[in-house]
Amino acid sequence: MSEANALLRAELPFDDERDFEDARRGRIEGLEPALVEATDGRIAWDLGAYSFLDSACPETANPSAWRQAQLNAIGGLFEVGEGIYQVRGQDISNMTIVEGGTGVLVIDPLISAECAAAALRLYREHRGARPVTGLLYTHTHVDHFGGARGVVDPEDLAAGRIPVLAPQHFLEHAVSENVFAGLAMARRAEYMFGAPLEPGPAGQIGAGIGMRNSTGSVTLIPPNLEITHTGQVEIVDGIELRFQLTPGTEAPAEMNFLLPDRGALCIAENATHNLHNLLTLRGAPVRDPLAWSHFLDESIELFCGESEVMFAGHHWPRWERERIVDMLGKQRDLYRYLHDQTLRLLNQGHVAEEIGELLELPPQLASEWHCRGHYGSVNHNAKAIYQRYLGAFDGNPAHLWRHPPEPAARRYVEYMGGAEAVLERAEGAFEEGDFRWVAEVVSHVVFSDPDNREARELEARALEQLAYGAENATWRNFFLMGAKELREGVVSAVSPIAAGADLIAHLETPKLLDAIALRLDGPRAAEHELRMVWSFPDVGERFLLRVGNGVLTHKPLREGGEDPADIAATLIVDRAAFDELVGGRAELPELVEAGRLRIEGEGEVLLTFFGLLDNLDPAFPIVMP
Repeated sequence: MSEANALLRAELPFDDERDFEDARRGRIEGLEPALVEATDGRIAWDLGAYSFLDSACPETANPSAWRQAQLNAIGGLFEVGEGIYQVRGQDISNMTIVEGGTGVLVIDPLISAECAAAALRLYREHRGARPVTGLLYTHTHVDHFGGARGVVDPEDLAAGRIPVLAPQHFLEHAVSENVFAGLAMARRAEYMFGAPLEPGPAGQIGAGIGMRNSTGSVTLIPPNLEITHTGQVEIVDGIELRFQLTPGTEAPAEMNFLLPDRGALCIAENATHNLHNLLTLRGAPVRDPLAWSHFLDESIELFCGESEVMFAGHHWPRWERERIVDMLGKQRDLYRYLHDQTLRLLNQGHVAEEIGELLELPPQLASEWHCRGHYGSVNHNAKAIYQRYLGAFDGNPAHLWRHPPEPAARRYVEYMGGAEAVLERAEGAFEEGDFRWVAEVVSHVVFSDPDNREARELEARALEQLAYGAENATWRNFFLMGAKELREGVVSAVSPIAAGADLIAHLETPKLLDAIALRLDGPRAAEHELRMVWSFPDVGERFLLRVGNGVLTHKPLREGGEDPADIAATLIVDRAAFDELVGGRAELPELVEAGRLRIEGEGEVLLTFFGLLDNLDPAFPIVMP
């Protein structure tokens, strides 16, 4: 990939140093040492692991991706504007601190409580021990709320002294996104962010939007002040905030806001220094690029006349009104261009894979560093737009009922003359530099015979070469993770319970029951007809649960009312104890023994039910069957 990387270096304005100037502007000091321990002694964060980025770009990295990683690795405490400070490089996201009359408003407290606490300590070392008098979440992704309990005094919170601001429907989306498909999403996120990869010139060099996710304690403090409409104004500790709701953009619930007294615009994660994702490689609902474009246009109209600095939940700020308008205008046009041109090609009959290859940004956008595909990409964003409008099926009936990967792989290998013939020809393609084709065709050999070490090594070599040429950091991580697992086997560290304790605790009970229903083994459950009542006295809730036809359904019962006549058993447990059971922090027998869970009626019914739930294995394979 060295030739392609050399061409890219000639095409892009590497001599433009303004981003580096902006990324270093206002720096006060870094965190020393540059690592944070989790409460259990693990290293939750280590920015020092990326010190290798101080050198020139090696042949094992795309120069644009290397440049982005160098910028993201500039960390520490920064002064952004009057009374506005950011801690960057302390997690994959930024934590912003705004000084008020008596304390500080903390905006987006990172992923982990330990990292957020360290960020706040760094601020206080230089600005004094000001109390936290407000907390604000710009949107529903965990890297913008997970560290909340690391910065808020529990006594102040319990006493209701701290307003916690968030966009309308925040809690619903923040919790549900991490629960229903949370396990699969967490496993794919390992590939996307490269968590098991060692940082290094041939390894993980960041994630485009930041370096990587921290691994400390994920928490959630529910908001107590919702922003419900654009134009809403709130004052927190003397700080005036004027809001713009932007639902359906980078997150299902998101908001920008202006600090009019300071001439500062927080653009949340709606305009960062790269092309963002319309569909993340970890998986999520497809985002709406048309709405995204419209909201950025609205941001220009609402705020830019009063903005002298713009900051976000990732990357570095941008100063000067003219430059802010220029960036927002090009980000607006970026998402609109992708949307409109994908639809144009779609309506010409092109399918997603073709559109991903055909679509290129116009030179005015492609030459802008903040429009480059370091996190999202033109290729997979075009496919996402196609999926949003037409779904994954491309309309070709030959693709309507394909064989699954393993039986298809056996047929492909047989048709191509056997594994030995495939590998011989694939080695030739590797020498010619056709690494995409090598990875695709040799993957069939691996799926037909996962014990074929020669095939696994050849595919791993091809994926490595694709990684070394990838401008997009998440593509690089996917390729390198695939190579690693082909050589070593599955290396997942995902917990069987992907959602943290705070997330489960704030999931409404009906939603939690829906999440449990997703674990029901339908074929085995179809042999049973069960009716139960589950009672949660501490929250005054009772539910009738039915297992029949292979599904679990539930409906609320009136508290204090009589149970239906035909139920076989009643489970009585406080919701807090039940959360521990669901979250894997307690076992059924120990809750019964402690008197925290009681069963009335036929206890065998409950044992049968719990026996019908899958024990999920988070370490499922991805590059092998």
